[in-house]
Amino acid sequence: MFKLQKSKLLLATSLLTMASAANAGYSFNLTDNDTITFGGYIKADVRSISGDVSSPVTNDDYWIGHAANIDDLSTTKFSVNETRINAKYVHGDVTGFIEMDFLGGGGNQIISNSSHPRLRHAFIKYKSILVGQTWTTFQNTSSLAEAADFGGPLNASAFIRQGQIRYTNGGLQVSLENPHSDKGDSSQDSIPDFIAKYTFKGDWGNVSVSGLARQLNTVGGDTESAVGFGVAGRIKTFGKDDFRFQVHGGNTGRYVGVVAARDLVGEEAEETTSYMVAYRHFWTDDMRSTVFYGSTDADLANTKRNHVAVNLFKNYTKQLSFGVEIGNFEMDEINKSSDYLQFSAKYVL
Repeated sequence: MFKLQKSKLLLATSLLTMASAANAGYSFNLTDNDTITFGGYIKADVRSISGDVSSPVTNDDYWIGHAANIDDLSTTKFSVNETRINAKYVHGDVTGFIEMDFLGGGGNQIISNSSHPRLRHAFIKYKSILVGQTWTTFQNTSSLAEAADFGGPLNASAFIRQGQIRYTNGGLQVSLENPHSDKGDSSQDSIPDFIAKYTFKGDWGNVSVSGLARQLNTVGGDTESAVGFGVAGRIKTFGKDDFRFQVHGGNTGRYVGVVAARDLVGEEAEETTSYMVAYRHFWTDDMRSTVFYGSTDADLANTKRNHVAVNLFKNYTKQLSFGVEIGNFEMDEINKSSDYLQFSAKYVL
């Protein structure tokens, strides 16, 4: 037994070394029942922004739902922080997955441009049960727009990774997820968020319908019930083209828009309306463009955030692509916006 375990350890160690040397884009069969896969991508971006708003939370790496008014902004940044690596281990009916990128902050642009690694996913899946951190069940990841700007119109997209327990049965998924009263008293959050989603699939694509129910705790010591809904999907059109969309409403709060709206405004649950649309067209087999638009209106805060862009990507190999994107992010409530131009190179491991 000891020799067997030692052999497995040596094999796994050698495979890790091989994977690292080969950009970690490979799957290895450790036994007839055990597989380990390494993946991710390397992405380099050059991004210029000019106008009157900036995204200071992410140091202008990409737009989120929040922005700051900075008059006469003009900045150019080189970045590789979106680069990510992951590993998946499969043992029969059990899957373990972990992924990180380098958007965790830190770094020194004077000397080394180091960046902190950031945990994205870490979960265990056994048959129909998933436990750990990954995309919220409320989200339809296939509906996200392809973009050089990370995630496309995040200001209007369902977009959260968090701890959860999820059950899947065909197209039905239900989950209990980490509660958090944004702009409230999160120290009193004791009831998990409840989410249910059903996804219709076919040769034509997919459409999901999701619902969200939460209890929010206010700073004043009260509780507010919050319910929201979402309809999202990716539909095939002509040739390889597709249409992607998301529509959300109700008290979606932090689940939609990446702080375009907050859970609570004072002692009341915020109500928002969000939608995004994206159309991807293939000019040739290796060249494609996406045009997208996203908008979120928050009722109590009286804010509106818009993001529009168009891009062009070309694959030079199956793994290597280059792209360019031009767009505009707007804080409609103060009539301020910024234009951006971004060049990207991406190598999928």
